[in-house]
Amino acid sequence: MFLLRLLHGVLPLPALGALGSALGSLLYHLAVSRRHIAETNLGLCFPQWSEAERERVLKAHFRLLGRAFMQDTVSWWGSRHQVERLTRLEGLEHFTSHLGKPVIWLAPHFVGLNVGGVRVTAEFAPIVSLYARIKNPHLDRVMLQARTRFGHGGRHSEMYSRRDGIKPVIRAIRKGLPFYYLPDMDFGPKDAIFVPFFGVPACTVTGLSRLARATGAVVVPCVTRREGAGWATRFYPAWEDFPTQDVEADTRRMNAFIEERVREMPEQYFWLHRRFKTQPEGAKGVLYDD
Repeated sequence: MFLLRLLHGVLPLPALGALGSALGSLLYHLAVSRRHIAETNLGLCFPQWSEAERERVLKAHFRLLGRAFMQDTVSWWGSRHQVERLTRLEGLEHFTSHLGKPVIWLAPHFVGLNVGGVRVTAEFAPIVSLYARIKNPHLDRVMLQARTRFGHGGRHSEMYSRRDGIKPVIRAIRKGLPFYYLPDMDFGPKDAIFVPFFGVPACTVTGLSRLARATGAVVVPCVTRREGAGWATRFYPAWEDFPTQDVEADTRRMNAFIEERVREMPEQYFWLHRRFKTQPEGAKGVLYDD
């Protein structure tokens, strides 16, 4: 962490990105088990691609992961101005037109997720979000502090562990805090159903539909992508006719939206997660282990 802070202090943004890309290229060769997970995911989601095409996307993905990690140091320790320079906001009208209402930002797992999260926090704090603890306690502490360090009017963002349950989040949304929500991972069968993701049954939490119904919140997708030396976080139009009375249809809609964004920039989706590890009873499991 000392080295990362030192590099943040002496290197300009493009140099941090270049160093991160080099680090990602190195990890492509060293992180064999993670590479295998990503190869498996890409093979399931894009079976029509050649092996060379999947390898090209995978190498680009690792470079972007490294870039995002190194430039995350701006989110961790940079000034508000530096954070604003790192990540540009687009489509703000899609959120600001709903100010004063409960809002859920649907934020899928693209590699720029963390820089985007800190950027919207710097702009709109306080917000609320869920987080999963990181095994490294020093990195966990730094990332949690980064997500809560900006505030307005003496109020700071509220972060809850998934172990805390959803009730604190519902209370925060009802208080008017936008919810930065990351529901596109396999968290196991609890509160989840199997809906297609690129045609593959994916264990998907139904929280987006249930939370929108419980709080009356509008859903405004929020996706971060690489742009030049930095990043851009784009707000999309609020979903109409959501939620419906059909939780499965709502969850399918969420996955379909994420698919569309992945097809636009496949190298930027987070492929290192075991997205299909949970399968329907009786189905053949996905072999992620070497």
